[in-house]
Amino acid sequence: MNISHENLIIFLENYFLILGSLFIIGIAYLISRANSDGKSTTSIPGNLGIPFIGEGFSFLSAANSSKGCYEFVRLRRLRHGDWFKTRIFGKIHVFVPSVEGAKKIYTNDLTMFNKGYLKSMADAAGKKSLFSVPQESHKRIRRLLSDFFSMNSLSIFVPIVDKMITQRLNNLERDGQSFGVFNFSTKMTFAATCKMLMSITDASLVEQIERDITAVSNAVISFPVMIPGTTYYKGIKARKRIMKTFKEMIGKRRNGEENLDDFLQRMIERDSYPNNEKLDDEEIMDNLLTMMLSGQNTTAAAMMWSVKFLSDHTDVQDKLREEQVSILRSKPEGTLLTLKDLEKMSYASKVIKETLRMANIVLWIPRVALENCTIDGIEIKRGWHVNIDAPRIHFDPETYKDPFLFNPSRWDEMQKPYSYIPWGTGPRTCLGMNMAKITMLAFLHRLTSGYKWTVDDEDPRLDRKSFIPRLQSGCPITLAAL
Repeated sequence: MNISHENLIIFLENYFLILGSLFIIGIAYLISRANSDGKSTTSIPGNLGIPFIGEGFSFLSAANSSKGCYEFVRLRRLRHGDWFKTRIFGKIHVFVPSVEGAKKIYTNDLTMFNKGYLKSMADAAGKKSLFSVPQESHKRIRRLLSDFFSMNSLSIFVPIVDKMITQRLNNLERDGQSFGVFNFSTKMTFAATCKMLMSITDASLVEQIERDITAVSNAVISFPVMIPGTTYYKGIKARKRIMKTFKEMIGKRRNGEENLDDFLQRMIERDSYPNNEKLDDEEIMDNLLTMMLSGQNTTAAAMMWSVKFLSDHTDVQDKLREEQVSILRSKPEGTLLTLKDLEKMSYASKVIKETLRMANIVLWIPRVALENCTIDGIEIKRGWHVNIDAPRIHFDPETYKDPFLFNPSRWDEMQKPYSYIPWGTGPRTCLGMNMAKITMLAFLHRLTSGYKWTVDDEDPRLDRKSFIPRLQSGCPITLAAL
């Protein structure tokens, strides 16, 4: 019998995973045959599963399926109702399905609740990432990062992104070949992010970092054991290579070999500031990685879904094209977009909002309860993970009329507070929100004002092993110039 190297690695990964899990289960069983939390959680239906592991394998199984990891949540909601609890690798999780619950968590963020990620996700981002640091450090780091990501600061980024998109779409249309929107968007947004954060333009270096970022991203939802060949192992090794690259860049800046106008340079120029007004090298590097991780696939997935939804709703596509052609014709031929142009794209902004509501790029927003409390009348214990369930809120028929209909015009009216949460809200609102909006607006402008397209594969299956919902096909299209 011939066994390939890849299959052998998968076999060993599963073997050690099961062996280690059985050992942990046995120890937990000897310590206590009864579930120590069972008596205190009877008010919330659900299944905590076997000690420590809980329903962790079911969660990973869903994440590795073509239905996506939200299938795990969907099935338990059908079984237990809107509110349910589960245990995933030692942590009790409660999924919060209501606007009122989201409001309670968001309005008490950093006081009653803190961010709560799977160990693999925290390890991938780093201990000084905004994902991982304690509350006081989070406030300081976010304050120091925020100015660079304001819309005004990013205005110089608009023509850079627009030029990248214009050139790449022109080349693809000229070649006349089908291309996957997700792959196109991933490479374009990653190249733009590298340029903005660190002025990296060398194609080979961008590709090298992208490969390693992809490996780290794959490790975000994985079993956290350092066994050679496993997804987690590969991700952590890739992270070390990225940190080495970042450290070399910082050294060149400090030695005066490079002096560029970008995010990294602005952070280094604060070296002489008091400690509370600057970031140390580990904070800079971990948060560079965090921003690249956060933006690599999320913005690309949103761009892919926007094309999919526009293809399925030609009336919306026609209305958007009318707005974008009008903006294009109001400018001198060949000029690039500016921030003022983006501010005129009112309908495009609604298309983006509706895309994010429907696509649910971030499926749930994880928090940990810092004290015993109640959420929407439900008792929550200190240390429990409470996950704000974005799809359940975004598809609530009591909040959105015809919630499964793609209708950008619904945003002509104000929606209920805390009912729209793709960026989060409050002190932890997505730091890269403005950068993502700029990229998506520029993309929709060039796509709809310059081309029509056909979708070449309508396969609805989702990509496996991705926490971010995206089509397995990548949404391949063929362009035709207007």
